[in-house]
Amino acid sequence: NTYDTANAIKGMSLRTAQQYLEDVCQKKRCVPFRVYKGCIGRTPQAKEFKMSQGRWPIKSAKILLDLLRNAESNAEFKNLDTENLTITHIQVSEAQQGRRRTYRAHGRINAYMNCPCHVEMILEEKEEAVEKPEEEVKAKKFTKKQL
Repeated sequence: NTYDTANAIKGMSLRTAQQYLEDVCQKKRCVPFRVYKGCIGRTPQAKEFKMSQGRWPIKSAKILLDLLRNAESNAEFKNLDTENLTITHIQVSEAQQGRRRTYRAHGRINAYMNCPCHVEMILEEKEEAVEKPEEEVKAKKFTKKQL
């Protein structure tokens, strides 16, 4: 879930990503599931991304919202302009699984695992577009044969 949620906000600005994740928590917009999409139901909200499958991973969205809030406060501490921040890199990778056990009928025991993940995020300030100066046209040089 967190993998597809993170891919949905990659390349967005900080404010649009926060608004998008808040809309996901309120189930106004969905997260398109592009990679892990087996047995994922279809929703008309996924047409926004030219997809048909999507869900509303609220737990993942809240965790990414907290990370964005933390990144915003770090940017303010470093005197960066938080209005121009964009998410240039976000990566989700597997962490070590937590192992517990659950007790079943007839004296059996089954594994009761959880699947945490590491989230890596880089936000950068969007640089202002600078117009290219016009170059002076130089006179063409001709050889004696071309003349």
